[in-house]
Amino acid sequence: MSATAKWQFAKTVLLVAVVALAGACSKPAEDTAGKAAQDQATQVAFSRDLELWRSQRVANLIKPDGWTSVVGLHWIDPGPHYFGASAGNGIQLAVGPDHFGMIDLNNGRLRFVPEKGFPVTLDGEPLKGAAELRADDSPAGPSVLAFDEGKGLVTVIKRGDRYALRVKHADAPSRTGFGGIEYWPASVDWKVQARYVPHPPGKTLPIANIIGITDEVPNPGALEFERDGKSYRIEALDEGEDTLFLVFADRTSGHGSYPAGRFLDVPKPGADGNVTIDFNQAYNPPCAFTAFATCPLPPPENRLDLLVSAGEKTYAHAAP
Repeated sequence: MSATAKWQFAKTVLLVAVVALAGACSKPAEDTAGKAAQDQATQVAFSRDLELWRSQRVANLIKPDGWTSVVGLHWIDPGPHYFGASAGNGIQLAVGPDHFGMIDLNNGRLRFVPEKGFPVTLDGEPLKGAAELRADDSPAGPSVLAFDEGKGLVTVIKRGDRYALRVKHADAPSRTGFGGIEYWPASVDWKVQARYVPHPPGKTLPIANIIGITDEVPNPGALEFERDGKSYRIEALDEGEDTLFLVFADRTSGHGSYPAGRFLDVPKPGADGNVTIDFNQAYNPPCAFTAFATCPLPPPENRLDLLVSAGEKTYAHAAP
């Protein structure tokens, strides 16, 4: 081989080596850039979805018949009772007309007779005479008595074996003076992957509520997840929705978060048995916004030895 050919061959080998080296060096840089772009896209999607969830959450709270509009909860003893805002009624309302009408509880049936001349609607239709009312345990939902041109609403709720009148008004100070919600810092790290562990069919879990009544609630399974190298477990409840319902307390309860615990709605498990728990969407129970709710309390199984610094903080503007 001539000297010229040898020199040309050496240059070719050197060029191939340089190109190979450049390719090897650029691949990690490309990988790093690709990962950074993917992380940024994930963060953008996370922030967008969380803001949408928060906006919808607030909208539901402050709508005219939302939880911030609740102004009264009045228990009904068996027998007939007149009710209204006047002190002469057997059931005295905090908000409403002086004389609303008469309600009669007899063996689980509720009969309502409106005050003569008082304009009231039942499920959107003017009511002229007596009518039977449904409570909120009815498959059709509760009957709705409306007054004050629809701004005031009265329904019947059932808790245990007791019934109560729940009163709402769109002009409730807790609604018109709603002060907004504060949150723990949002973090995609608080979207954790959990494994669904099913229970035997028909299993229930006793859930006490804030008024001292305990109900057996369907408990189809539990969610197990890890955080900072430790394992945790939350019992899931099924209230007939297309999601699972979590009622939990953690080490922030009473220390920045609502003392009686918070709620979470999570997807039901897919075929792989995995569930994403987004603690950024942990929300306060209705009792944080009104004194007239009957919120469930976390069962002992769902009191986590974990600082869940995500989701809603204690509502600072709650009415007495």
